[in-house]
Formats: sequence, C-alpha cells, structure tokens
Amino acid sequence: MRRQWLLGLLFAGFGLTTFAQAPAPNATGPDWRPTLEGRALVEALRGGGYVLYIRHTATDFGQNDAAMTSFEDCSTQRLLTDAGRADARAIGAALRTLKIPIGQVLASPYCRTLETGRLVFGNVTVSPGMRGGLAQPESPARYAELRAALSTPVAGRTNTAISSHGNPFYGVAGPPYLAEGEIAVVKPEGNGRFTVVARVPVRGFPELAALR
Repeated sequence: MRRQWLLGLLFAGFGLTTFAQAPAPNATGPDWRPTLEGRALVEALRGGGYVLYIRHTATDFGQNDAAMTSFEDCSTQRLLTDAGRADARAIGAALRTLKIPIGQVLASPYCRTLETGRLVFGNVTVSPGMRGGLAQPESPARYAELRAALSTPVAGRTNTAISSHGNPFYGVAGPPYLAEGEIAVVKPEGNGRFTVVARVPVRGFPELAALR
C-alpha cells in the first residue's frame, strides 16, 4: 500500500495523493471529489485562505483519559509516542520547506493535541471549543465553535491550523475518520459552511517536501 502511494506521488510529478470521502453536509455536489492535489494544492496553500485540521499524531493506546483530573495533568491522559513526536516534527519541517504560511493555530486543551500543535506549528492558542462544547453528544451545538473556525474565511495570505481529535472533525464533516497525524485541508465558505478539498496522510507533506 505504501509503495503504491509513493508511486502515485512520482507519477503525478510533485503529486500528492488525496482521498475521496463519502459526501458530507458540507461537501459541494452529490459526488464529492478532491478539488486540489499535487502542485495545485501546494500552490493554493502558499496563497493562504485555508484551514489545516490535524488529528494529533500517534498515541499510546495503552493509556487513556479515564482518570483525568485536569487538562494540565498529562500523567492521566493518552499521550504521543516517540514515533508520534517524530511524525509531528517531520510535518512541521515539511510545511516550512514547502513555504506554506501558517497564521493562527488553535488546539484542543488535551496534552496530545497541544504537543502535536506545538511540534508541527510552533506556538498554539488553547481553544476548548476545538474539542467540543458541553452540549449533549447528539446536539449540533456541541461543535458550534469548531464549525465556526472551519467555515470563517481566513484573512490575509496565510492559513489557519487546528490541532484536535478524530471525533470532532467527524462530527462536523462526516466520514471517514481522520487517522492519527492525518490533515484535512478545508476551504471556508462562510455561514457555517466549508468544503474539504484534500486529505493528507501523516507522511504526505514530508514525502512531498523530499521530492522538491
């Protein structure tokens, strides 16, 4: 599978594989397809105006959050593995190599999302709303802040970044779930609407940067 993905990159000539997903309420048209990939995706991101939503990189599933007493106490949470930290650093280095500008960075208050955000993007702003509010799980209001962040146009020639979890993005964009370290590239459309234009796997940006 990895070999096929790498071959796809090479045949595309500076190409970047993106993955189609089932239509979601925010998708445009009945047959959603990626609208940006390869060189076009990189050039679009260099021009700014997008939101990069990353699910935290690889974690230790031998740990869990059941004993959490606060967001500040990392000892009671599921944390990044050393491999997850290495992946986050590699993604950050690749974004810099590709000269993709990042402006505001919002992060869920969990230790794994904060660490991912800092390793990939640098400084982050803690934003509990990126994890989800206090409304009931089935309530549309639960992810209202996240939907607003994904749908609000980005000012200037920069991109907004969000470091969060799989469930919140699934809650507003639909299936499939993001893998750990996967990035969804979103085009905000205002009024609560956005379009997912690409999904970049954890090694996508580093391998693309290596082809320069």
